[in-house]
This record gives sequence, structure tokens and C-alpha cells, in this order.
Amino acid sequence: MNSLQAVDLNLLVAFDAIMAERSVTRAGARIGRTQPAMSAALARLRHLFQDELFVRSPSGLEPTPRALDLAEPIGKSLRHAQEALAFSGVFDPRSSSASFRLGLSEHPAFVLLPKLLAAIRQAAPKISVDVKGFVARERAVEMLDAGEVDAAVGVPVSSSPRILSRLLFEESFVSIVRADHPAARGLDLETFVALDHLLVSPEGDRYGHVDRKLSEFGLRRRLGLTLPQMYAAPAIVAETDLVATLMRGVVEVSDSRARLSIHKPPIELLPVSFALSWHRRNDSHVGQQWFRDLIRSVAAAKQDQSEELR
Repeated sequence: MNSLQAVDLNLLVAFDAIMAERSVTRAGARIGRTQPAMSAALARLRHLFQDELFVRSPSGLEPTPRALDLAEPIGKSLRHAQEALAFSGVFDPRSSSASFRLGLSEHPAFVLLPKLLAAIRQAAPKISVDVKGFVARERAVEMLDAGEVDAAVGVPVSSSPRILSRLLFEESFVSIVRADHPAARGLDLETFVALDHLLVSPEGDRYGHVDRKLSEFGLRRRLGLTLPQMYAAPAIVAETDLVATLMRGVVEVSDSRARLSIHKPPIELLPVSFALSWHRRNDSHVGQQWFRDLIRSVAAAKQDQSEELR
């Protein structure tokens, strides 16, 4: 087939009209062309695609198998072109069928995604979301640079002129033991250090934020278990003698919460920040602005709810 540069796009408009009307005359009336002009367009289409495309029958023109194969991609391409020409810089979420690509680390996927999808279904029922997971913040930057995602939510990425970010919410830490654990009566620093600890480390490290803080006091803890999945930790603690120091949000959504004793850590730990990041090239896109605003509103409601529970 000829290259796109050699194709008169008006021929595709004619093809789409004939497919819809099954008549050269009615197709011409549909798009404002005379019957001879439409007959000439059909002849050129037949030459272009090396196929009859439409054959006469008692009920009108019938498409050939080749024409049926072409109908959907040509129709879809023409609709997309019409939408592009009609673009006014206004985004209507109620009628849009856009698809957004969102990068999420594990925690935001649990605490934000369900409410975000519920908000999208209410405000924009035709919009879809494609989620891609990541662990390392560097991977989020790679996906944004490559255009694999429109936005990403995770720990803040390193500052860069091309990557824009906005803080969404913070998570403080809590230390947990099972509800009937002897340490449930009070978790002071001496008791804390004496217990066996569960460490969540997606990267497989055996040294975390608690270890760094304890080292300032010349102290070390014993690790009884390391695992990469933070959401498995509360259930494990509820069945063992282990102590774990986790983000409060992980504990709040756990089914094991009622079987846990929750404490303020006996050491001061800075909260973890989670940010929304996007590439500068997408900053002014009206649809993506709407999507980012919705993410921020869902995150703000989540933050308010968490503060009420404390």
C-alpha cells in the first residue's frame, strides 16, 4: 500500500461515508459531495487498496471482507483526527474516554488507589487508568522521562528541572506488637531493643531507618525477620513475639489491627513523605492537570482522615 504521504485523506472520509450509507449517492449527500465526485473517489479507493471494496447487491452496496477489515481502523482514525481539530483546551471528564498511566509505589497503591478509582468512576466514568508499579525512586524518574507514565506517586524524587513534584501526604511511624505480648503494657527503649524485630526492606537490606537512629545512641537491634512486603508485616506480628516499626497507614488498613498493640516508637523517627511527580512536558496538558488535581484531592482527604484517627 502507498505511504501515508501519498494518500488523500478525503478518500478515507469518502470510504467511511460509503461504509455507513451503503450507497454512493447517500454517502455524497452525507459529506457534501456530488455523485460523480463520490464515484471517482470510490474508483481511487479501489486502486489504492487493490480491492473492489464495495459490490452491488439488491439491498445496495455490500462491503467486501477487505472493506470490513478497514472499516474500524479508518473510522477510529477519522474520529481521533476530528477530536484533535476540535480541541479547545477544555477537558470534560464526564465525556472523556482518555486513559491515564500512573506509576505507584506499594503504599500509595494500597491507601490511595481504591479511593482514586472510586472518584474517577463518579466524575469521569469513561476514563481508564493503567497502573505501573515501582520500588526505587530512580525507576519513577525513568518512567516519567520515557513517557511510560503520566504521573507517579511515591517517595519524593531527586530535584530536577524536568521533573515537577508536589507533596501529597506524610506517614508517621508506629511500633506494633501482638495485643497479648508482655511489651504491650509499655514499649520503652530498653524493652524495644531487647525484642526481636521484623524489618521491611523491599531492596533486601538488613539496615533501615530504625537502625540508623539506634546507632546514634550506640545501640543495635536483633532482626528476627526481614521481608519485602510491608503489608504482610502486621499479620505476622499478630502471630509472633516480633516487634515491627511501620508506617501508621500500613497498620490502619490491616485486617490484623484489632489483634495488635500500637505504640509510639521509643525513638524519634521523621515521617515519610509521599509526593506526586510528573514531567514538565505534561505540565500544561488540561486532561493531565485534571488527573493530578483529582489525585491531590484524594490524598488530602486521606491525610485528613488519618489525622482524625490519631
